[in-house]
Amino acid sequence: MLSVCMIGHGMMGVWHSEALRRVADCELHTVVGRPPEPTDLRAAVPAGGRRGESTGDFAARYGYQKWTTDLDEALSDPEIDIMIIAGPSETHADMAQACLEHDKHTLVEIPIGMNLGGAERVVATAKERGLTLGVVHPMRFRQERIPIVQRARRGEERVSHTHGRFFIHRLENVGATGLKRTWTDNILWHHTTHLVDFGLWMVCGGDMATADDRIREVHSVMPAVDERTGIPMEIVLVVETTDGQSIVCTGSYYAAWRIYDMLVVTDRDLYHVDELASVLTTSEGERPIATEQENAELIAPDFVEAVKEGREPFVPGWSVLPAMRVLHRAQESWDARYGKQVLPGRPVT
Repeated sequence: MLSVCMIGHGMMGVWHSEALRRVADCELHTVVGRPPEPTDLRAAVPAGGRRGESTGDFAARYGYQKWTTDLDEALSDPEIDIMIIAGPSETHADMAQACLEHDKHTLVEIPIGMNLGGAERVVATAKERGLTLGVVHPMRFRQERIPIVQRARRGEERVSHTHGRFFIHRLENVGATGLKRTWTDNILWHHTTHLVDFGLWMVCGGDMATADDRIREVHSVMPAVDERTGIPMEIVLVVETTDGQSIVCTGSYYAAWRIYDMLVVTDRDLYHVDELASVLTTSEGERPIATEQENAELIAPDFVEAVKEGREPFVPGWSVLPAMRVLHRAQESWDARYGKQVLPGRPVT
């Protein structure tokens, strides 16, 4: 029986908990939440949203044995085998480092860190301690994509181009649950991480050990910080491979309506996945696919099984570093233009 601790109980904490309740030999042990704020930020909930719940209420709803607002308390608990980090992006690297240093197998939400140094440190620590480290990259889990990647790796289908888009209206700090948040998102180090990693995974035929050597050029455009939000709000990022393949990622937090989709062009077909509508379109037409939640619920069970079996999870920590290096190059380009600076939600080093 493996005991799991969930750090954070927002949308991903909910989805992972839903999935783990169905896993045999898995005990939902502890939830770590944040201390209550002096001002109740959950009060302003838009129409259709749901109010947040306390850490204790969340623990009771999903059957966790314990709850706490003290991470150190959970880290010191010898009964806990696995930590799942589903808190704010800016906390991921430090929390993952702490979990690994306490000899806990660790599954961390995307992104593994908000800078390359933090990501590399976490991966190195997991390797040194012989612990299982996984990262939540949902796009790699979509079952309809696995055969394409397998054919590409066998040389039966060539991926020539991927294009990922993430557009959302985010002038206020409200997340996907409709709740006002205490942390600020980052279009490069969070949402573009999905798109870059997916593109590299496709053009490499899933062989991420070759990804770094395949990258020829990285070009990126991000504007200066928006005075209202304190962050860059848009991005265009292009990766060219040594084989003439291209990965294009575009996104904006200014968009009046939401777009989240991925397009893949091969010498065999064109594949378009609308993540929000849960639809795959190919030359054969449209067909429904798993929802974002249904797809994301594959991840935590895979990680638990990987720990049980002593194997790598489907997305091991080391395999996300090529994408982090691409983001680092884009960040360096922005820093050279606008000056290296602290941004809300992102440490500089």
